[in-house]
Amino acid sequence: MFQLFLRARAHNLLNDRRGDKPFKARSAERDAETDRARVGSVVAALEAALHEAEREQVGLNQRVDDALARAAVTFGNGDDEYLERESLDNYHQDLFAADISNGQRRLKELAATIGHLKFVKAALLTRFPDFKPPQLSS
Repeated sequence: MFQLFLRARAHNLLNDRRGDKPFKARSAERDAETDRARVGSVVAALEAALHEAEREQVGLNQRVDDALARAAVTFGNGDDEYLERESLDNYHQDLFAADISNGQRRLKELAATIGHLKFVKAALLTRFPDFKPPQLSS
């Protein structure tokens, strides 16, 4: 019996020196809050990326529309305008065409990216149906 006592004391003494502490589980509320915070950070990152892509899309769409309008004004409306146009006007038309083409390409890419981000967000929210994003105070 004395040996059991010594063995227990030695075990406790060694555990204390190693810093071993007995296992203690957190509360269910704290675990749920930790999980909500993790999902919330992912949702917040998705929202930020989606917002930035949509903002870029709106701004670029306005610039492409502006370039289209400027190109239409400089193009002229005569039947033989293309035949009699000066080389400088042709050069500017080529610049407008390149800008418009690049802008439209980027708009297509942004539309695809926005669609993908919305899909990822929807998939995330279906996997975590109990997640409620924090309400913004007005």
